[in-house]
Parts: sequence; structure tokens; C-alpha cells
Amino acid sequence: MPGTPSGLVVVTDRWQTHRPLPEVIRAAVDGGARWVLLREKDLPRDQRLALAESLREILAPVGGTLLVAGPDPLGGTAVHLPAAGPYPPPELPLVGRSCHDPAELARLSTEDYVTLSPIFPSPSKPGYGPPLHPVGLARLVRRTPVPVLALGGVTGPDQVAACLAAGAAGVAVMGAVMRADDPAELVARLIAPAPVVRGSGR
Repeated sequence: MPGTPSGLVVVTDRWQTHRPLPEVIRAAVDGGARWVLLREKDLPRDQRLALAESLREILAPVGGTLLVAGPDPLGGTAVHLPAAGPYPPPELPLVGRSCHDPAELARLSTEDYVTLSPIFPSPSKPGYGPPLHPVGLARLVRRTPVPVLALGGVTGPDQVAACLAAGAAGVAVMGAVMRADDPAELVARLIAPAPVVRGSGR
């Protein structure tokens, strides 16, 4: 198992894509993505399991890692949990959690990393917020005992750089990659501002 997520994590949402989700993820991997967070929580478990297996096949040749949203790792070893629970986290090699404020951060126990959101206004979730912006992100990063991924409204390299400067270990991006005409090109540009962290799986 590689270390905690850093650099860029691609978050899936098949409803925003113009082609099959595995094609988008393959292009993202071609662009340099090594971490993918599988959402698609509306799918029946058998379909979601099959999708997880297909994405792991895409990530395996490059040493990438699939994170699965929710407590069920779908045959893997890495999950990303919502702020609402479960508590305590399941005992798995890699566990992340979504957080949004100090109260949620205070509930962390054995999680390996967190996402903080929303950082910027998000086209995928209009009205979701209020946005933390890099200043608010930096404030929460200082209160967080584990690596932080910045999530929400990240669409370009300047925003990635601002999140890294605020202390984030990386960014998680959904809509911009899912909607991109050329996911590989976009991912390559988003990764450019991020230093390579040894052992991170990138």
C-alpha cells in the first residue's frame, strides 16, 4: 500500500462525463493521475464492485490506488468516509474522511488523511459552502493532525498552487476532470504545480 494521497486525486462522477467513466479515468491516468476516488454511490453494489475492479485494472500498471467512498472497500483496502460516520473508522490500511470545519476535525481518530471542502465555489455543487478559500484552508490545515487534500472548485494550476501554498498535501478534483474534453491534458497541467512526494504513489 502506498502512502497517503498527495498531488492530485481524481474524484469520479459518471453523470458529468461525455463518455464511459473508465475511459475518462484511463485518460486521467495517462495524464499522470495516480489516485482515484470512486463515488457512484447510487449504483447497486454488484455494479459498483465491477466498476471498482475495472478502475483498479487501469491504475495497477502505474502503481496507482483506488479509494472507495463509503465504508465498503469493494474488495480493496482503501476507503474515504463521510463526516457523518461511521465512527470509529473501519480497520483498513488506508482510511480518509471528508471534513468541513473544526468540529469535524476534532472527531478524527485513526484516519490517515482528510479532505477539506469547499475551498472555492464549485460548479458541481452550486450553493455548497461557504467556500473556505486558501486562507481558511490554511487555518484548518494547522489544526489537522493528518495530511489534507483540498476539495471543491479546483479547476486550474493556479488554484492547485494556492492550495499547496496553504499547506495542503494535494487537491481532489471531480467536475473539471469529468467534464474535460482532454482529461489527460488537464490532469498534466493540474499536477505540474505539485512536488512529487516519495512513497505517495504518484
